[in-house]
Amino acid sequence: MDLILSGLGEAIVRILRFDPEVMDAAGASLAISGTATLVSVALGLPLGIWLGLGRFRGRGLLLALMNTGMGLPPVAVGLFVAVLVWRSGPLGGLDMYCTRAAMITAQVLLAAPTVIGLTAVALQSVDPMLRLQLAALGATSRQSAWIVARETRLLLLTAVMAGFGAVISEIGASLMVGCNVRGDTRILTTAIALDTSKGEFGAAFALAFILLGIIFALNAVTTWAQQHRRPA
Repeated sequence: MDLILSGLGEAIVRILRFDPEVMDAAGASLAISGTATLVSVALGLPLGIWLGLGRFRGRGLLLALMNTGMGLPPVAVGLFVAVLVWRSGPLGGLDMYCTRAAMITAQVLLAAPTVIGLTAVALQSVDPMLRLQLAALGATSRQSAWIVARETRLLLLTAVMAGFGAVISEIGASLMVGCNVRGDTRILTTAIALDTSKGEFGAAFALAFILLGIIFALNAVTTWAQQHRRPA
């Protein structure tokens, strides 16, 4: 019990003093996971809308693949990306191993299926009669897709937040391809694991509090948007 209390006390002190190592890990997490989420959204929303509204052969298989991708083990993704960017791998010439670029690539592979899958589900939840009414009014396919997406904007926001949540808290892939380099690729989760292994529980608690704070803020924003929806 004393160990826990002393660790919590040290964590509070580190946070209040803006401990450089703690702040560096937090900043790296937000930069890497934020970038990965933006890329995933740029790719995932259009693809999710296409899968959600489209009717074509093979659509069911693609949806199944996206749903499977939502549960990809981070360590498996990390292994795949590590092999690609390894010095003797297919992309070894890019010198990406142990860099933030490799971490972002791995996190995009983790977040994109979540964004695509949840976006498709959101679009499928819309009453089919709405699309028929839009078609009867002369709306083009693009206009129809935009209106339907607007109707499900809160669900789309949830898809985006879920994508970010999937990567801000993962450790396996980031550790494997980022190498946990201090001041560069060391993020909150990898720093927590390292400090815990060294018995530095104060630093680990401080990092964990920040990570939990980010996740709480993420859910608070989503909840606020859902509870303060205004009529279109």
